[in-house]
Amino acid sequence: MSQEAGKASNMLASAMSGTTSLIFIQLASRLFIFSSNQLILRSLSPSILGVAAQLELFMITIIYFSRESIRAAIQRQPLLPPTTSPADTDQDAKSPIEEQRLQRAQAKSSQSVVNMSYLCIIMGVVMAAAFGTFYVQFASEEVLETPLYHRSVAVTAFAALIELSSEPFFSVAQQHMLYQKRAAVEICAAFMKSLVTCGVSIWGFWTSHSLGVLPFALGYLTYSTVIVCGYFLATKQLSRVWHFSFLLSRIESSTKSEYLLDRFPRLLLSLSANVFFQAVVKHLLTQGDSLILAAMTSLQDQGIYSLASNYGGLLARILFQPIEESSRTIFSALLSSTGAKGRDGNIRTARAHLLNVLRGYMVISVLVIPLGPSLTPRALYILGGRRWAVPEIDSLLASYCYYIPFLAFNGISEAFVSSAASPSQLRKQAAWMGLFSACFALAAYLLLAIGGMGARGLVYANIVNMFVRIVWSMRFIRRYLCQHNSDITFNEFALRPQTYAAGAAAMALFSAAEAKLPSYGNILPFGLGGGYVLLMLYSEREHIMTHYTKLQRVIKSRTTRSKTD
Repeated sequence: MSQEAGKASNMLASAMSGTTSLIFIQLASRLFIFSSNQLILRSLSPSILGVAAQLELFMITIIYFSRESIRAAIQRQPLLPPTTSPADTDQDAKSPIEEQRLQRAQAKSSQSVVNMSYLCIIMGVVMAAAFGTFYVQFASEEVLETPLYHRSVAVTAFAALIELSSEPFFSVAQQHMLYQKRAAVEICAAFMKSLVTCGVSIWGFWTSHSLGVLPFALGYLTYSTVIVCGYFLATKQLSRVWHFSFLLSRIESSTKSEYLLDRFPRLLLSLSANVFFQAVVKHLLTQGDSLILAAMTSLQDQGIYSLASNYGGLLARILFQPIEESSRTIFSALLSSTGAKGRDGNIRTARAHLLNVLRGYMVISVLVIPLGPSLTPRALYILGGRRWAVPEIDSLLASYCYYIPFLAFNGISEAFVSSAASPSQLRKQAAWMGLFSACFALAAYLLLAIGGMGARGLVYANIVNMFVRIVWSMRFIRRYLCQHNSDITFNEFALRPQTYAAGAAAMALFSAAEAKLPSYGNILPFGLGGGYVLLMLYSEREHIMTHYTKLQRVIKSRTTRSKTD
């Protein structure tokens, strides 16, 4: 195995291992949250759930605007700067001078990441003050009448600042790919958050105290506190091993123009500024439905939509988000910090990883689209009780299932774009995102206010929004690959025609089975769903085994290489 091939295999294996850990984080955390929600859902009114959705949007907005652009820039800071030759790290024996040079380069890289992370805290203070004031001043009378509303907002803003203070530790853990430690920290934080939210809610219910959304705010505070303590304990030894400081420290440089105030890399600052405006537009697109609902609908409608999106988006948060996050890391490492010598091989590796993810998403799509609209509402009826078994929620959940595949393909395609695009291309993407945002807002207004489709109109507007973003991203990816004598086509990640035929037949069967439900209850649709899954897996068995064999080969080569080293 050549040196470049071995490095690519190691990187892919690290990415797969990291993706598995991140999926486990999401699965465990969502299990905790899901379990705690079931304990309080039967006693929670749609109005309180609507205010809780606004509170979550408030915290997400503070954290997203404060750290998203800086995190994206930091991901382009490799552990070894471009001035350090990758071959140096593969030599079994190095001279003392080479060891010192490598050590200084690694320490400089880690310190740059830590220093950049402190900007997240500074941004957080500004964002918390601005959004907190805006949220309280412009809240509706219905929201202001919620018990302990102002205290809940204050606690949530403070929790956001505490979570942002973990960024120096998180960035180092991410740079060194400490996925196992990250999994342990975030699972513990999710467990404690669920425990506190559920415990305080049950205590208020038993003692007849009207706590409003304060249990959710205390849950956010608990999560942030555990995150800070956990990441500190997980990474505190690294500062001694890699000779850097977790404090905002001066960085020695041969050129004064390389760092601002001798602490912040100018290149990363410039990239953060470019990504920030893109992040603002992306947040408006991602959270646009919540913003429009908060402005144009009642708290009860917001609570119903929040429940539907939480249940309908479980797959997106458990599976798609970790894959997108780890893929962005691997794409950045392959496409942003390689020299001319190994660039073509790294681009081929990135392309192969993208194809594998796209094919996996196609498999998930042919499962979700036929099964989701029929099975998800029935699962909610079993879990949430009669209070939530209303036609509006059933139709909304069914519509949301059609939206999930678009969400998946958009996430992975934009992960590639954000890793490969230059600052000027990122600005161009931000401009297009602004246009997409305006179109989405117009479509949502027409469907929601004029068309009278309610929350379902927002789902359809989101589908259109995601579709045009996917088209733009795939055009960028094809142009980028063509510049490096490569390409990507739909046939390369499409499934077998028999699989699509089976999906269409399953949808027809579910439609025909609706008339049988009074006699068979939930047995018939779940039975048909299980049979369809087995049929689909059998149809795609060759592709599944091929990818499994590739995964085993990569892991085996990584293990063999580690033993050799």
